[in-house]
Amino acid sequence: MKQMLQKPFTFRRLLGLLLVLSFVQNIHAQPAPEAYSPGPNSRAITYVIALTDRLRVDIFQENDLGVISRVDSKGRVNLQLVGPVEVAGMTIEQAEVAVENAYRDQRFLRDPQVTIIVEEYAAREVIVQGEVVQPGRIPLPIESGMTVLDAITKAGGFTDLAKGDAVTVTRTLPDGTKQTTTVDVKNVLRGRKTADETDSSMLLLPDDIVYVPMKFI
Repeated sequence: MKQMLQKPFTFRRLLGLLLVLSFVQNIHAQPAPEAYSPGPNSRAITYVIALTDRLRVDIFQENDLGVISRVDSKGRVNLQLVGPVEVAGMTIEQAEVAVENAYRDQRFLRDPQVTIIVEEYAAREVIVQGEVVQPGRIPLPIESGMTVLDAITKAGGFTDLAKGDAVTVTRTLPDGTKQTTTVDVKNVLRGRKTADETDSSMLLLPDDIVYVPMKFI
């Protein structure tokens, strides 16, 4: 009687073991996933330091010189010994080189090795004005780019009176001067160009002003 009661239990265990082995074999039979690589339409960009970013600046084996400082209105970060160094508008790597050069040129360090980390990002926005459905400020993503077309889309798109082939982007350069570029967004919408094939002015930077003029009727 005891043997008859043990048979169903043993059979279920055997069946469960076979199912587990089959599942494991199927997993190993699957091809390994390929490593991710950004596609041609990826808009990932290298981060550029902006005004009011809070930066941690460390120098290898020089702990006393490490600082946490906010980028001031002139685009500079204030450092030990060498004073203010301009970093706004630079990538992290470029800023590290600029700080290394400052310590080297002023002869405080012979071969400094600088590491910069963004502790706190400044608010990043662009302004969309003119003939769009919802004009106003549009937040910029930190780790990826935004094109003029993206910004216009987030502003609700063109109105019926928009002149989409004469959109202007006004940008304030590090020296305070303003640069205005005209972008033909209409061609992008018509499929004549993709956003990746247009010139670099299509990629927006913080505080850019996108203006959509009214077409003549």
